[in-house]
Amino acid sequence: MNTTATTLPSLYLSHGSPMMALEPGEAGEFLKRLGPAIDATFGRPKAVLVVSPHTATRTPYLLGAAQHDTIHDFGGFPAPLYEIRYDAPGAPALAQRAAELMRGQGLAVEVTPEGGLDHGIWTLLRYMWPQADVPVLPLSLVPTRTPTEQWRIGEALAPLAGDGVLIVGSGSLTHNLRLFMSQRPPVDAPETPDAAQFRGWVAERSASRDWEALLDYRRAAPGAVAMHPTDEHWLPFYVAAGAGGRDAVPQRVHASMTYGFLAMDGYAFGPAAGRLAQALQA
Repeated sequence: MNTTATTLPSLYLSHGSPMMALEPGEAGEFLKRLGPAIDATFGRPKAVLVVSPHTATRTPYLLGAAQHDTIHDFGGFPAPLYEIRYDAPGAPALAQRAAELMRGQGLAVEVTPEGGLDHGIWTLLRYMWPQADVPVLPLSLVPTRTPTEQWRIGEALAPLAGDGVLIVGSGSLTHNLRLFMSQRPPVDAPETPDAAQFRGWVAERSASRDWEALLDYRRAAPGAVAMHPTDEHWLPFYVAAGAGGRDAVPQRVHASMTYGFLAMDGYAFGPAAGRLAQALQA
């Protein structure tokens, strides 16, 4: 297995409903191409560091287990979903390195020998690298931290991208489960105006590197509160963006919609983002 010595882009990927693990849809098909595109363009990552809203803590925790089990952290879904396993190797040494980088920037972080991959992690990675042979380091999300504070975490971890580590923020570009529970729309329902406005705003502000507006999205973005009544599924965007830095233009590498208001868009950040976007278009 060839591993990369090239600086990798960082990624924000939407994981949507756990049902994506059984029904890949457009986003799942994109993820099936994403893993091989990364391998072909940069080499196989040495590890993947993933921050997911489904592992939430008051202080950031790095899950430094040597081996991870699959966590089925949801209820009420079809039985086959609970039979899926994605038991990937961990990255204990990387956990220590990531902690050093964060502490070096004055950021509090804890390392635990415990492990486990929540569905915000394994539903993505099972399509990208189905053999579960890439080591994974989960980083818990502190959902009370601001976008700027999340950015600082990504910024601190940025050197890892030069060591062949893929930094991923997992979430959903729009995420209003209240609407879903009240309306129960079909998966192919037409996109709602609020979702279209928010997605378009993110794409425009990202293309112009308007970080000031993006970091103040709650006030500046149309439909922000409607699309993110709570913003834990959006905050990983800023970890990934911080890891990529301010200078390079973010690339929207995927755009699709489910249920009318659950957007599955994905973004790449950093100087290598354009190379990945080109590889995915080939």
